Amino acid sequence: MKKHRKPKKQTSNKPQLQKAKTRHNDVSAGRRNFLRLTRNIVIGAGVVGGVGYALASNVINTLNEHDLTRVGNGTPTIVQVHDPNCSLCLALQKETRSALKQFQDGRLDYVIANIKSASGRAFANRYGVQHVTLLLFNADGELKNILQGQRGSHQLRAEFSRLLAG
Repeated sequence: MKKHRKPKKQTSNKPQLQKAKTRHNDVSAGRRNFLRLTRNIVIGAGVVGGVGYALASNVINTLNEHDLTRVGNGTPTIVQVHDPNCSLCLALQKETRSALKQFQDGRLDYVIANIKSASGRAFANRYGVQHVTLLLFNADGELKNILQGQRGSHQLRAEFSRLLAG
């Protein structure tokens, strides 16, 4: 008598293939997400670094611009007695910076005496001046001229040239 064997169940590879494809898609999607995250982090770090650098250099420039000890340091210096809340002071500052562009070779120093700070107020009091004023010092720190009130950049350039001429 012949034994009857049970026919083998035919198993399909489809579920295994689908699982493998799903696993591959999961890995691929995970890799894409990781690369996207890495790209975003690198871009974010660049932006934050750039903004940080700009802010740091702005703070350094501001600190340097408010350093009243630079008067008499061997370079003729222009000191603006300045109130940051005064629109005339801001306009004078803009005109002064515009005039100074002609002298970018380091022949002149530009310093701000902010009357809202103790040192700026003391500096203004020492010379008996109010805000919206420019004090022009020679290289030795000797006061050569006081310009009070609003001036245009052309007028200021002429005054700065006279200061350099001695």
